[in-house]
Amino acid sequence: MTTATASDLAINGGTPVFESNVPFMAVGLTKKDIAAANEVLESGMLRAASKCAALEEKFAEASDAKIGLTCANGTCALQLAYGGLIERGDEVITPAWTYIATVSMLVAAGAKVVFCDCLEDSYQADPADIEKKITPNTKAIAVTHLYGIPVDIDAIQAIADKHGLKVIYDSAQAHLAEYNGKGIGAYGDACTYSFYATKNLGTGEGGMVTVNDEALAKKIGLLRSHGETDKYLHESIGFNYRMNDITGAIGLSKLDTLKEETDRRREVAELYASRIDGIEGVDRPVPTAGSNPAWHLYTCRLDLEQFSCTRDEFCAALMKEGVPSAVHYPKPLTRQPAFSDLADQEATTPVSVKLASRVFCIPIHQNLTDEQVNGVCDAIAKVADAFRK
Repeated sequence: MTTATASDLAINGGTPVFESNVPFMAVGLTKKDIAAANEVLESGMLRAASKCAALEEKFAEASDAKIGLTCANGTCALQLAYGGLIERGDEVITPAWTYIATVSMLVAAGAKVVFCDCLEDSYQADPADIEKKITPNTKAIAVTHLYGIPVDIDAIQAIADKHGLKVIYDSAQAHLAEYNGKGIGAYGDACTYSFYATKNLGTGEGGMVTVNDEALAKKIGLLRSHGETDKYLHESIGFNYRMNDITGAIGLSKLDTLKEETDRRREVAELYASRIDGIEGVDRPVPTAGSNPAWHLYTCRLDLEQFSCTRDEFCAALMKEGVPSAVHYPKPLTRQPAFSDLADQEATTPVSVKLASRVFCIPIHQNLTDEQVNGVCDAIAKVADAFRK
């Protein structure tokens, strides 16, 4: 195979790998999804009712959890889970490498945030670093199954059991992910999910908390709806974080095909892995041992010491080849202005800082063909050859 040079790149006037861009994601509603929503609209029962109840039952079952509670969105799901498990002033260990909602809702709950670092190959929270940062004041661990790859649940649960800690898994990107042959809902005190439009199960907005304890489910249920135990009888303070039956119906419809779509994502990920392993200087994600990821995102990283370009320049060249990419995320949370009071923790999370300038996500979804996947890999190899020192 001929090695590409800078003049071969489409960004420099060469012939692109694709004539038109590969779709980065597959979003939108099928006719079946629209019909499900229309059925609710025609019924007039728009509030949370039978459709939300059915989605709770079926999604929990599909995730190997005992109880599901729908809610307005994934951020609300986090707030509800934290509200059910964390008290103000509790010290909680959480990743510096994740989406902001995982941590912002801890701050909203009045928790003291302690950042842990992540593993460079899987991008997941580093259990060894979590162990190092536990103090007598630590009450919980809140970690993300980032990009749809489960964390090392055995290690996290062992740490939690040893120190008597609660565990919340932010599973916003990990619908139907598995660990040791079980759905991730089987683990921890609570799992939270997002049904945002771009998620593997996307309803526009919406979310879910799954738990395995009835008392906790009751507490979260009260928080979700004004602490109401009977009409206009409020046992405690709560919020209005309910889902509606239109969203619930769309979620039910999409759940019918989610396993098939997830299986295809896994096939795409396997093909990517087989090809990217042969591209020097580009590293693929390495799933946690024992895990079966949902592959919401497929996140690669560059060994920048091998290239004469930045990550952003690499991605710009990929785009001209017809391969869109995205960066999740351009900053570790220690560098977010919202957490400026926690910036001093950056020194203890060097991997998170390193990843911010090196990661990029390539297309992954159920509608990609093998030909497109191979073409994406051809484009990555082409750009890598042209920029390699």
